[in-house]
Amino acid sequence: MTRHFFLVNPAAGQGKALDLIPDIHAVCQVAGIDYEVHETTAPGDAERFVRSCCEKQAAVDGATASADRQAARATASADRQAASSLRFYACGGDGTLNEVVNGAAGYDFAEIGCIPAGTGNDFIRNFPEGRFDDLIAQIRGQASLCDLIRYEGICDDAYVSRYCVNMFNIGFDSNVVDLTARMKKLPLMSGSLAYLASVFAMLAEKKGADLRVEYGDGFVHDGKLLLIAVANGCFCGGGVKGIPRAVTDDGRFDVSLVRNIPRHTFVRLFPKYMKGTHLSDRRLSDVIRYTRETSLHISPNRKTMKLCVDGEITKAGAVRFTIAPKAFRFVVPGSK
Repeated sequence: MTRHFFLVNPAAGQGKALDLIPDIHAVCQVAGIDYEVHETTAPGDAERFVRSCCEKQAAVDGATASADRQAARATASADRQAASSLRFYACGGDGTLNEVVNGAAGYDFAEIGCIPAGTGNDFIRNFPEGRFDDLIAQIRGQASLCDLIRYEGICDDAYVSRYCVNMFNIGFDSNVVDLTARMKKLPLMSGSLAYLASVFAMLAEKKGADLRVEYGDGFVHDGKLLLIAVANGCFCGGGVKGIPRAVTDDGRFDVSLVRNIPRHTFVRLFPKYMKGTHLSDRRLSDVIRYTRETSLHISPNRKTMKLCVDGEITKAGAVRFTIAPKAFRFVVPGSK
């Protein structure tokens, strides 16, 4: 039997996530499923809650197995599917999804869904067939294995070893995300409008980053660049298709490095960058280095760099990225 947990982030989408709660109760009660709604109280709460649930379930499974080891071995696969299935729905944006995934990491009985209520929700854009706003379809949805990107290093003055679901951004993109978060607090500023306003504000500064980027094949970029993205998915910034060839289950992450270019080149590049057609422009072949990797190391040439992880900003030192193939079970609600 599957237990369903809805992790609702009250801060997501300027309170939009809270509007989901009455519908969640109504649909789940009609469906007759075992469910719980948890409103998160602070950053990190979703991750702690999910991990606690998984730890409790793992303890129950362990106790069951030790009570009758011979029977457990004979029916291990069936028993795990029947008795140890937990499904967690991130009701918020990509940041909420990131917390839920990190909380469930390492537990093969956990499935992760996403009910979009944030301003970006970029990871689910990789599954255009999914009916993510349909609660019934969510409950009936099937889980499939997706990759994660593991990152290790110093972030916000502490060592971390965590997972990214969708994308890392450094340089121009990261600066835009940081400004967008502040712009969205202004009256009449929607997520997409705040993002575009931030793009043009950052364009005036053309502020990038100064990094040493070491690739697995030995190639090294050392110096200034406009931006670099390390991606499991195609989209960022609420639908900008900057990494158009990314596939969420191919066992590699895509790396797009845009060199330190003049403003007029960026202005010419950006509309194509938004649509995901920029890689077909031969005039940009010397501007963009686009590869698919399993490992990467990035370090700031100054003390720190601004690292955006699934839409959340952290101050980082040197960071190592590695692929975690088929590391979590993601629920894609069925198409019509």
